[in-house]
Amino acid sequence: MKKIRIVGAGLAGSEAINYLAKKGYDIEVFECKSNKPNSAQHTPFFAELVCSNSLKSISSTNACGLLKKELEKLDSLIMEAADLFKIPSGEDLSVDRTLFSQYITKKIKEYSNVSIIEEEYTDLDDSVPTIIATGPLTSDSLATNIEKSLGIKTLNFYDAAAPLVFASSIDKTKMFERSRYDKGEGKYLNISLNEEEYNLFNDELVNAERTILHDFEHFEGCLPMEVMAKRGKNTLRFGPLKPAGLDDKAYAVVQLRQDDISKELYGLVGFQTNLTYKEQKRVFSLIPGLENAKFARFGLMHSNLFLNAPAVLNRDLRLKKYNNIYIAGQFSGVEGYVESAASGLLAAIYLDQRLKGKEIDFIPLETMLGSLINYIIMSSPKHFAPMNSTYGILYNRGKLDKTECYNRSMDRMDEWKKRMI
Repeated sequence: MKKIRIVGAGLAGSEAINYLAKKGYDIEVFECKSNKPNSAQHTPFFAELVCSNSLKSISSTNACGLLKKELEKLDSLIMEAADLFKIPSGEDLSVDRTLFSQYITKKIKEYSNVSIIEEEYTDLDDSVPTIIATGPLTSDSLATNIEKSLGIKTLNFYDAAAPLVFASSIDKTKMFERSRYDKGEGKYLNISLNEEEYNLFNDELVNAERTILHDFEHFEGCLPMEVMAKRGKNTLRFGPLKPAGLDDKAYAVVQLRQDDISKELYGLVGFQTNLTYKEQKRVFSLIPGLENAKFARFGLMHSNLFLNAPAVLNRDLRLKKYNNIYIAGQFSGVEGYVESAASGLLAAIYLDQRLKGKEIDFIPLETMLGSLINYIIMSSPKHFAPMNSTYGILYNRGKLDKTECYNRSMDRMDEWKKRMI
């Protein structure tokens, strides 16, 4: 069976490896995190969730919820692991990130036709069918070689991650359990703030010392909270600290989400930050119940690289300049955990079709995944920016409501899957 190379074993790479390994291909995986981890990686496991442990909403009327249902239809490894290690968190799908990644790593390493090469991959080799899924923290060496080969500059934005605190170090007597509007089975820990408490926290946040002292372009869906606070006094309390559905009498509410099955860790929801570690400890300790909080991980900021997809990618996610090289994951210009995994799975499907001599059967536009890939391929190269799944990009000439869109997507996905069997 023909050899395939997959570079990167994150969410996208893991999906691609799993799909193609089941098809019987000999898979050569380059993953260097054990020997050369980047600034956001904390474990040696594949498919590491480096920011939040939430894969967003499970609602069928939510765009990412719809995308999850489409992935389930395609026997997604990521969705399989998420279902096994999910943590109650209201209407969101959150997971124990360590068990989630360990499971995926074990499953991939059990394939006899998959070999793991713990080295950095740096050169573009068109002689072997290759899926590059190195993610937003693609190494400088590979990014530089891609730029030289394609004659373009990679693009980037700055992303931030929220801190984690040890449950044993927080004062739960100052918190209450509730998910927003009591949706789902999960119970977040919530801290109500009055106006004085909120104003103190907001003022200290705005004036705190940051790691990077000048402003950068951020992804709007993951802004550092100090950047949001600078937009206006009420930005946070109408954003991640909004009290609606939790405590209508509070001026603002801070939420903590369970991060592991044993309930030893909690993440501060919406607290993505670029503050120095010292300032995170000082400012976040102003919140009632977090006065003595011990941090398992401080928030951090990093630069996310991505390609200008409409300029360099074909609809099947192959580079226009190379016949055998595919780009998947966040490096391709999609944004989000589920979106990244989905693009990796789709790249593997297209590669399998081509290697079997079939005409490429493109995923239907009426699906969320189909519309997402259509967006990144068909956008203007001059104004391209990463994209999450959203109903705003879903192909919908008939102006169907969200329930009708969901049903149509499920039907189209079933039809497409039958044609692939």
